[in-house]
Amino acid sequence: MQKEPMLQATYTKLSMELEHLKTVERGEIAKIIDTARELGDLKENAEYHAAKDKQGMMEARIIELTDLTSRAQVIDPTRSAHERVSFGSTVVLTDQNSDEEFRYAIVGGQESNPDQGRISFYSPMAKALLGKEEGDEVTLQLPSGRKKFDIEEVLYEEIVLD
Repeated sequence: MQKEPMLQATYTKLSMELEHLKTVERGEIAKIIDTARELGDLKENAEYHAAKDKQGMMEARIIELTDLTSRAQVIDPTRSAHERVSFGSTVVLTDQNSDEEFRYAIVGGQESNPDQGRISFYSPMAKALLGKEEGDEVTLQLPSGRKKFDIEEVLYEEIVLD
C-alpha cells in the first residue's frame, strides 16, 4: 500500500468531506430516493434515477476518500531543513537556454496544481528534483522536450492551498 504524502490542511479537509458525506449526504439522498420511489413506476421516474446516480457518485467518492485518508502520511514541511529538495520544498530553477526562472513547491497529489506552482511528489519532474541541492544542474523531460535547469535555491515557503 503506497503512502500518500500530504499536508495537515489537506488531510483535515479530506477527513471533513468524508465525514460530511457519511453523516449528512447519505441520509439526504436516502430520503430523496424514498420520496421518488413513492411516486410510482420506477422505469420512468426521472427523480428516482437522478437520485440513484447521485448516490452512486457519492458512494464512489466515499470509497476514494476512505482510501486516501487511510494511506495518508501527514508531513509537516516546517520540520525539514530543505537543504536538499524534499516534500514541501520550494525550488527555484533557471532554464539554462532562456534564463527564464521557475518556482515550484513539491506537494502531495491532492495538493498538486502546476498552474499555481505546486507539483506532485510523484510527478516525473519532482522525482528528478528530489534530493538535489542549490547549485545542482538537472535535466528535465518536459512536453516541449528535454531542458537543462540550474537549481538556484531550495527553501521552505508556506504552501497556500486554494
